[in-house]
Amino acid sequence: DTDIRLPLFSTETGEDVYRADALREQGDPDRIAEGVEELRLAGAEALIWASSGGSFGQGWEGAHEQIATLARAAGLPASSTSIGFGHAVRELGARRVGVAAPYPDDVTGLFTEFLASAGVEVVAAASGGAGSSAEAGSWGPDEVKRLVREADHPDAEVVLVPDTSLHTTAYIPELEELLGKPVLTANQVTVWEGLRLTDRRTWAPTLGTLFATREPVLRQLEPKGIEVRE
Repeated sequence: DTDIRLPLFSTETGEDVYRADALREQGDPDRIAEGVEELRLAGAEALIWASSGGSFGQGWEGAHEQIATLARAAGLPASSTSIGFGHAVRELGARRVGVAAPYPDDVTGLFTEFLASAGVEVVAAASGGAGSSAEAGSWGPDEVKRLVREADHPDAEVVLVPDTSLHTTAYIPELEELLGKPVLTANQVTVWEGLRLTDRRTWAPTLGTLFATREPVLRQLEPKGIEVRE
């Protein structure tokens, strides 16, 4: 049993397409900050913008502007899925990763550039070619397993699977067993990042290696994630 709750707040993200300009529009800071103060009033302790493309699509500096805007609007510590990936890689003591992304090649490239800005070296990347979150959300375990195999590399210490539209939470241990190394997926990382901001740790091995580590080894990324407390 746990007292952890995950209230969801939906934002209007516009056109559902994996294209650089559309992702920038989806993640416009002022747009996604509208009404988020409701979360604080509902008792939330932290706020995570739960979109991979909608955060890394802003670039490194833009993603930090994004969470600063959210933090000010909500009066809560804030972060995002993409920034969470950087923190989670460091939590596992890793530096070199493979990327298994459902996106077209150019959008996958935006994610690898973002990771480089976070000090994470991408040694291999595979793109699934999905055109939208709706398409990616229709994928089952077989499609995801095929993609992570393609993205794996002997030098990769961890394999990253961005996109909160992928339904991977139920079989993260299977992916890790398949590759013989940790796998980080978007929704898993999003929840973990929220717990990190609230100084909580939850031991849940069914959610993969990231949740099976009892003691933190995290070194904070620079620039530091924005935390605003009122």
